[in-house]
Amino acid sequence: MTKRIGLIVNPTSDKGRGAALGLEVAARLEAEGHEVIDLSDETSAGARDRGVAGIASGLDVLAVAGGDGTVNLGVNLCAGTETVLAIVAAGTGNDIARALQLPVHDALGAARVISGGKVRTIDAGRHTDALGVSHWFAGVLAAGFDSVVNERANTWGWPKGRMRYNLAIARELPVFKPIPYVIEVDGVRHSTQAMLVAVGNGPSYGGGMRVCPDASFDDGLFDILVLHQISKIEFLKVFPKVFSGRHVGHPAVEILRGRQVRLEASGIVSYADGERFALLPMTCQNIPAALNVLVHRSDVA
Repeated sequence: MTKRIGLIVNPTSDKGRGAALGLEVAARLEAEGHEVIDLSDETSAGARDRGVAGIASGLDVLAVAGGDGTVNLGVNLCAGTETVLAIVAAGTGNDIARALQLPVHDALGAARVISGGKVRTIDAGRHTDALGVSHWFAGVLAAGFDSVVNERANTWGWPKGRMRYNLAIARELPVFKPIPYVIEVDGVRHSTQAMLVAVGNGPSYGGGMRVCPDASFDDGLFDILVLHQISKIEFLKVFPKVFSGRHVGHPAVEILRGRQVRLEASGIVSYADGERFALLPMTCQNIPAALNVLVHRSDVA
């Protein structure tokens, strides 16, 4: 059965290689007889507007080609609706795609999933701002050292990619101090001094850092990781273990689970799916079965 597919391609993803991958996927889908409607724009706001219009006109699938930030755009367009999201993983991290066992930097594989994959219904995190506008995420919300590093890195135009983030870590760590938090999970308040707090709907962020390794996309719960106050030397020992998920065995690491999380701290901006999200204090809820996403047929029971 042919489909009507809206496609948003991030022109800058993976230094422009993501755009080429998106075009190849579009060509493969059109060759199979699908209707592909280009909803891309030079800006994220423009792509969002075109995506809203495209969905209103009637789509079978909204496909997004890029990294986790582009996926987040697709999540915000599709969550809470019947529109099915397809992910063409074309970024540098691709954490959400990897966690969903989707093809990465593989135009043929992505086209096959869009054309013949099955719909998997997953949870999503939702924050409602003071104006009543909902903001969604599918992976991990960061609100500690990692988000502070992102704030610093995003003020620099150079270097690009992972090197900019690594340099920001090196610049931030010497001046970083543990953050006083109030973390409220399903009405239970926890006060602590912590290095890092992460709210996981999915398991990983930052290009393979398994910060909430046991988080599930479809259990109706967040995994909330709290790395309590430790020395900077100890932090440097613990941080590399996040790539394997072994950091959760450290005595300063606590995992909380719940449906609703409120984070309170001064001067901290949260990041979700790698995108600037909301200034603390903020509250987010896990919304079960909020998002329909295309995956391999074998990944859906």
